[in-house]
Amino acid sequence: MAAVKNIRVLANSIQNVRVFALRAASSSSSGDTPTHTGQQFEKDDYRLARFIETPKQVNKQFAIDLINKVPPTPQKKRVISCDGGGGPTGHPKVYINLDKPGNHICGYCGLRFYKDGSHH
Repeated sequence: MAAVKNIRVLANSIQNVRVFALRAASSSSSGDTPTHTGQQFEKDDYRLARFIETPKQVNKQFAIDLINKVPPTPQKKRVISCDGGGGPTGHPKVYINLDKPGNHICGYCGLRFYKDGSHH
């Protein structure tokens, strides 16, 4: 009997959240801004209930765009290491082989390197 009561309470709670979200979505005057992953909510999506008092905050400076602004770094050595700047803002040290021509990208931070003397 207690399980049935809990299911009814849960069903009522879900319905209340949907109604609350629909009201929030209908009161929103601006469209939903997509995030860097392309996430964008429809006007009747219940997840919009999180953004009732303030609009959804979307950082327009996506990491991939910022890292692409950094030009590739020329290196003299055949094998270099990248630690993302070290310290708490860095990443584990990785070694990158620059034998082949062109840019070589760090798998952690996206910085690009090329061997000086080879075309890039």
